Amino acid sequence: MTFQMAIVLYPGMTVLDAIGPYEVMRVLPDSELRFVSNEVGPIVSDSGVLALGATHTFAETPAPDLVLVGGSEASTTEAMANKELIEWLRAVHPKTQWTTSVCSGALILAAADILRGHPATTHWAAQPALAAFGAESRPHDRIVRSGKIVTAAGVSAGIDLGLWLVGEIAGREFAEMTQLGIEYDPHPPFDCGHPDKVSPALLRKARLDMTKRAASPRVPVDMATTMWRLTLNRIRDRAAARR
Repeated sequence: MTFQMAIVLYPGMTVLDAIGPYEVMRVLPDSELRFVSNEVGPIVSDSGVLALGATHTFAETPAPDLVLVGGSEASTTEAMANKELIEWLRAVHPKTQWTTSVCSGALILAAADILRGHPATTHWAAQPALAAFGAESRPHDRIVRSGKIVTAAGVSAGIDLGLWLVGEIAGREFAEMTQLGIEYDPHPPFDCGHPDKVSPALLRKARLDMTKRAASPRVPVDMATTMWRLTLNRIRDRAAARR
């Protein structure tokens, strides 16, 4: 049986969040990989110049074995307020073998009420928001597994997540061959990839810069829409459980 993987695309997303795991997982044997979105076609990323192609709609992908949701610097809240995306996540999550996220994609899973009661990680700048959705923030972990839910930290952590998933799905040896095949042996020129490793001054400067780039008049509206739908869905779920 073919193992179907669905990587979510939406306007303004960060490309590496999707392409990092894609490049690792595309070699899995007996698998099918889809890029899914509201509509088939080009989805412009956060750079405004690079687009990825959605190969299938959400409606065409009702039962993927693996779902992966990436994040965005400026469009996460818009995706959280995307009714079709959120309802699709709520519908497919009970059927998946793995429901996963990279970076602030964890907040999109949270908007679908998937992370409530679970430990999770996300980009360091988005960690405080996890608590608002009932998740337990794990800011020092690169990858956090809670049952079939697996969340990864910011952007580049998607490569680590992809390799971890390949190991779980196809075994350690296949994952090691995959890592060797892409020559993933990072030796960054700077050791400042986590807030714990930088000075308070640099952290403040980075946080201010990210806040400026993520600023949008849509954020308050998107968050209000997200919380309203989340509350309504919880009420509906409780009513359904009593029947």
